[in-house]
Amino acid sequence: MTERGSRNIILLGAPGSGKGTQAARLTERLGVPAVSTGDIFRANIAEGTALGKEAKGYMDRGELVPDAVVIAIALDRIDANDCRNGFLLDGFPRTTEQADALDRHLAAAGRGIDGVLLLDVPTEELVRRISGRRVCRSCGASYHVTDIPPARAGLCDACDGALYARDDDNEETVRNRIEVYNVNTAPLTAYYEERKLLLRIAASGASGPDAVFADILKALRA
Repeated sequence: MTERGSRNIILLGAPGSGKGTQAARLTERLGVPAVSTGDIFRANIAEGTALGKEAKGYMDRGELVPDAVVIAIALDRIDANDCRNGFLLDGFPRTTEQADALDRHLAAAGRGIDGVLLLDVPTEELVRRISGRRVCRSCGASYHVTDIPPARAGLCDACDGALYARDDDNEETVRNRIEVYNVNTAPLTAYYEERKLLLRIAASGASGPDAVFADILKALRA
């Protein structure tokens, strides 16, 4: 597990745990592509596809998209040529059923998972992080009302576009999303612990993204 571009890694964590930030750093460090079901769904939502409309309904209610839809789109993505020498999964699997489907699919191709990173963050910090997020309507730049505030309230520093809170970033929906995660996804920790693949990483605000990344590299021996 030490060669660049030779790893199949899974990144787990509740909404707001920092998976996106750490995924970007890891893909650059390891030289493998990030496979994010969230990015795929958001692209379909923006394009107004049938899949996008279906996914948005679940996401707006803070619910998970059904396994059958998620599995099909994720497995198709990891079969792409750029994933032949490794990948980083962000947002998949989210249930033990998805994990079983992934294991069977990889085993059929003579492949497997090399490590599962779990980003641990207290619930109240997750709520604070997500409910305070703001996004520019024009360029998509991200801010936070306390952590990364814009120079002028409500306006993007880069393009002067209006900032807004996503529909699924209100506190009630955020708490529902975290509860859904705890019920459906947390059992994956036991699933991967049994396979001796789970690597727990403390990812609270006190740690900071740089310290979290350093801990990840240490855990992976990368």
